[in-house]
Amino acid sequence: SEDGKVDIYRDTWVRYVGYANELGEAFRPLIPAPAVWGSYGISSIYVLADTYDKVQKAEKKFSKASPKERFVEKVEAGVDTCLWQGLASVIIPGFTIHQVVHYSKKALSTVKAPVVAVRSVPTVCGLGAIPFIVHPIDSLVDFMLDHTTRSWASPLKKWYTKKDA
Repeated sequence: SEDGKVDIYRDTWVRYVGYANELGEAFRPLIPAPAVWGSYGISSIYVLADTYDKVQKAEKKFSKASPKERFVEKVEAGVDTCLWQGLASVIIPGFTIHQVVHYSKKALSTVKAPVVAVRSVPTVCGLGAIPFIVHPIDSLVDFMLDHTTRSWASPLKKWYTKKDA
């Protein structure tokens, strides 16, 4: 992390909990739909836990700031973390793996592959895609947030903390 301390949600094995929905999507042809939904629940809990952690760290870091400034910093930390994790850990990779599995299955069905292949090969394709999508998605989400919400944060913080001052 930026301060040199280990961030349990980003620098340890806990980070992989955020990928639960990708595994759910990869195994979609082989498991019941509620299990796939459950994998999204696990990933969403991870996102919320990391968001809570970052808000608590902002509270601690800005404990000597005015209540208004502390509030703004906590909101910024929470919004940024929730958006980043939601997009980079759940929404975009879940959609991507879903599409890999869907089109793999469709291609195998089109060529009239054996049923066992139609059910299992898309899972292998989905699992195989995971390592290749993580860093590009993370970079994409960084770019997206840097050019939207993160660029708006500073002027909004200045406006809000000066308001009623």
